[in-house]
Amino acid sequence: MGQFRQISTFVDVVARGSLSAAARAEGIAPAMIGRRLDALEARLGVKLLQRTTRKLVLTNEGAAFLEDCQRILAELEEAESAVAERSAKATGHLLVSAPAGFGRQHVAPLLPSFLAEHRDVTVNLNLNDRVVDVVGEGVDVAIRIASLNDSPLVGVKLADNQRVLVASPAYLKRHGTPTTLADLARHNCLAISSEGSQRGWTFRDNGKLVTLKVAGNMVCNDGAVLHDWALAGKGLAWRSMWEVSSEIDDGRLNTVLDAFSAPGNDIYAVFAQRRHLPLRIRAFVDFLRHSYAQPNYWRKA
Repeated sequence: MGQFRQISTFVDVVARGSLSAAARAEGIAPAMIGRRLDALEARLGVKLLQRTTRKLVLTNEGAAFLEDCQRILAELEEAESAVAERSAKATGHLLVSAPAGFGRQHVAPLLPSFLAEHRDVTVNLNLNDRVVDVVGEGVDVAIRIASLNDSPLVGVKLADNQRVLVASPAYLKRHGTPTTLADLARHNCLAISSEGSQRGWTFRDNGKLVTLKVAGNMVCNDGAVLHDWALAGKGLAWRSMWEVSSEIDDGRLNTVLDAFSAPGNDIYAVFAQRRHLPLRIRAFVDFLRHSYAQPNYWRKA
């Protein structure tokens, strides 16, 4: 406690510009402030302040130490605020954005349990496959399935996610199982389209990422439809594990070309800032992360 008081006194003296001003703020004698500074300098073995009756001047060592002390005190204040928030109740309204398919399967079903724990919170869930402007549209939390390397937003990883190429056993029995990327040219590939253009499928080939334009007799802008077509044996579909893991486990879909799987686009919660984050946002993100981390969650879902 004595060491902490010395440090906080040192920062306060520099901020106020004199020992007497710092003493008045605490309601003690300036001599007490001086003794704390003397004890600090003696303990560190360096001179932090050149003190005269008229002014204070930081030494080089004092300036460097001041910067560290200010950072430590700020982090302590933030830690205390975080603890206080955790003991408080989450309140207020949450605007949450999520991709339509993922939101229907893995956000909407969890909301009743979250709201049962936090009865003073209300939620507006907006399901949309476009990339929303988190700041401009006032979104509190956006769920994204993508790399966030170039994003200016704060991201918290909620779960891993892998893209896999799947087909029904019946389709593979009729048309054979592809073993190379070149084999895709002779298969019916169920591709997703967006704003009139067809998206490619990304694989890893000889250590490099390659995106292939595939062809088939059906495309759709809704991933859930592609999922249903694959289950019905209409062709190959490139889907996320969050969507197809249960069907893979029960044998209704088989994965193919696993050796060419590209790194996954993981699942993130993103928001505009980390500091002073409202408790309702922090509680919601923690709730999702905890839910997704439960054993067998993805298979049950």
